[in-house]
Amino acid sequence: MGENWHQFAAVATARHCKRAFLDRPVPREVLERILTVAAHAPSTRNIQPWRVAVVTGAAREALGRRLRAEFDRGVPPHPDYANLPAGLDEATRDRAAAFGAGLLGAMGIARDDAAGRRTHLRANLDFHGAPATLVFHLPADAAPGTFLELGFFLQSTMLGLVACGLGGCPQYSVAGYPDVLRDALGLAGRLIVCGLATGYPDPAASVNAYVPERAALPEYVTWHDQPPTC
Repeated sequence: MGENWHQFAAVATARHCKRAFLDRPVPREVLERILTVAAHAPSTRNIQPWRVAVVTGAAREALGRRLRAEFDRGVPPHPDYANLPAGLDEATRDRAAAFGAGLLGAMGIARDDAAGRRTHLRANLDFHGAPATLVFHLPADAAPGTFLELGFFLQSTMLGLVACGLGGCPQYSVAGYPDVLRDALGLAGRLIVCGLATGYPDPAASVNAYVPERAALPEYVTWHDQPPTC
């Protein structure tokens, strides 16, 4: 394994969701550099379907206020697409439960603390205090495979953040109010995929030290090196 591998492994394993950020603006030129490199992600016939709205400053503050107002009025989330199947197998349910418990524990929120859990949900709609949010979107009639291609671009963007000393948290929660995003960002006719809270992570925040346990390789990889038997 050469130096390139070690650099890649260091960046990839350092990437995990950050939910607390320093009060420090992210320079536009840094985001431009990251997004330019991320656009080398593959896509069918090089169509490059991804689009992203970068929201900072007063626009970011206004967008957060509108999203939280929807939440405070009790408007239920109504995202443009589902991100979970109707049923989950036992292993997946256990993994999700462990994540939920670990994340709440890292924030000092007890499982039965309804007010604390609500505060956490509301904080999602303030982009966890990040100074920038990136909103990823696709054509309204996007084919299912287009999500795969945007996923390549999104992952490359998140790795680029880490390589530049930044952190991020992809947010399906923000996509729960797609009409607000479309109206605020001029995205009529677009399908809202997710937000990405972006900024310099707060190293003192315990929630940023929480890293969910990853499945072992045999749980998600099978090897086939012999012809099938009849």
